[in-house]
Amino acid sequence: MSDYIEIEYRSGKLEYITNSLNATITPEDWVIVEVERGLDIAQVIHSSYAFEDENFKIDEEKSAKLIRVATQEDIDTLESLQEKEAEANEKFKAAVVKYPFEMKLIDAVYQFDKNKITFFFTADGRVDFREFVRELASTFKTRIELHQISGRDVARKLGGIGMCGCRYCCTSFLKRFSQITIKMVKDQNLSGNLSKISGPCGRLLCCLDYEQDFYQETAKEFPEVGDELIINKTKMIVSKNDYYNKKITLVSADDSIEMITLDDFLKIQSNQNCKNCGGKNHKSDSQINPRNSGNNKNDSENDDDYKTTKKRAETNKPERNNSNTTDDGIKE
Repeated sequence: MSDYIEIEYRSGKLEYITNSLNATITPEDWVIVEVERGLDIAQVIHSSYAFEDENFKIDEEKSAKLIRVATQEDIDTLESLQEKEAEANEKFKAAVVKYPFEMKLIDAVYQFDKNKITFFFTADGRVDFREFVRELASTFKTRIELHQISGRDVARKLGGIGMCGCRYCCTSFLKRFSQITIKMVKDQNLSGNLSKISGPCGRLLCCLDYEQDFYQETAKEFPEVGDELIINKTKMIVSKNDYYNKKITLVSADDSIEMITLDDFLKIQSNQNCKNCGGKNHKSDSQINPRNSGNNKNDSENDDDYKTTKKRAETNKPERNNSNTTDDGIKE
């Protein structure tokens, strides 16, 4: 069993490396590592990982090598690099205006030994910048890399305050982005208004993922939107579930609304279940359909109203499937 540390480069890249020096390292320490072409500096995110899982493997030949914990001299060098990066930003902006494409520079990051400089930018669509890279290489006399990044990466680099009043999660503690889907929005009974469920980056809010497990587990106790129940001889359709207060909203064909607790719903459903099977074989909740019980003589007369009500209730029905639709499908 080996000990590993997780580091984050200034470019935002995360990597696990072996603590080959057995050095005492704590989170937020800076370390010098040997990368593919030279030396770079990175900050420690987690200082002690002991992986026993056989499936977890690090390619020792390709991963970075820990050289030392950063000294004060290394920190001073880092500060001087940040000054050179500010100068590089200005030179980049002066050079790009001579080319026909449009790109917005977000950040410039030097490798610690100055053997490489990486420019992060945004642009509409793909950009052919081969000639531009040659000019940059002749200007900076070092290796050049241009990375086109997404809205989320831009928000992480620039930082800011979210609608909650706190710093963006991605700039404070969130190091890896999760897949946020439209299904999460529906499961949590949230508004379909994109301005209320999207972050400044234009993507669905990352925090939707934090409570998703709660909604998935709690939803197992509740009926699905569109399920049917007869209350006082009136056919009602489930239109909304209130998971926090354990209440269910039902609507009838004549648009009358009634709200009952989850316990009352299950009790009424259980009683109707007993009547339908004569107390012998209880059907599952998904098999209950009071419309087919034959006990209501007005079923055929009110069938059109019933279908309309059910369709309206199912409009906001949360999807209980493994939808792969992500926020990438939303028009920004």
